[in-house]
Amino acid sequence: MMSKTTRICFVRHGETDWNIEMRMQGHIDLALNALGEAQAVAVGRCFSGVQAAALYSSDLLRARQTAQPIAEALQLPMILLPALRERNFGRCEGLTFEEIAARNEDDARAIVSRDPDYAAPGGGESRRQHVSRVLDCVAGLVRQHPGQSIVAVTHGGVLDVIYRRVRGLPPDAPRDYPIPNAGINWVSIDGEQWTIECWGETAPLD
Repeated sequence: MMSKTTRICFVRHGETDWNIEMRMQGHIDLALNALGEAQAVAVGRCFSGVQAAALYSSDLLRARQTAQPIAEALQLPMILLPALRERNFGRCEGLTFEEIAARNEDDARAIVSRDPDYAAPGGGESRRQHVSRVLDCVAGLVRQHPGQSIVAVTHGGVLDVIYRRVRGLPPDAPRDYPIPNAGINWVSIDGEQWTIECWGETAPLD
C-alpha cells in the first residue's frame, strides 16, 4: 500500500541586514544581504538530485531570493504563497526590541510574555492568528501532496509554529531551539502525526 505521508522540507530564508540588527521584519519586503545571497546559493546546491513534487515560497523578496537557486536545482517553478509569510508585527515592524520598549509598553510586555492573543496595532497578527494561518496553509499542502515530498521556503516565525506543532509546545512557551537562517528542516506529516526528520541543518553552508 502506497504511503500517504507527506514530507516537507521547510527552508528559512538567508540572512538580511535586519536579522543582524535584530529588527522585526514581518511583512516588510527586505532583500538578502551578501551573506544571505551566498547562503541561498549554497542551499540550492543541497537540492541537486533531490526529487520533489513542488516548490513553494513565501512571496516576500528575501524568501523568493532564497528559493530561486532551489528552483533551479529542482528544475521546478516557484509557487508563491502569501500564507507562508512571516507574522505581521504591525507598528513594531522595522524596530528593535529596545526601540519598541521605548515607544510602547504594551507592545514590549506582549513580546516578553509571548502573549498569544496580543496583536500590535497597525495590522499586526496575534501569535494565535499566525499559528492558525500557518497550520491551515500546511494542511492545504498536505492535502495536495499525499505521499509526496515538497519544499517550502519561509521565515523564522513560520518555522517556530511548525516546531511547536511537532513538539506540542504552546505559543507562549519560550523558544529554546535553533531556527538558523538558510537552515534546512525536514518534517514528515501523516494525519495528525508530525515528525521531525532533521532540524536546523546548516552543515552544507559551512
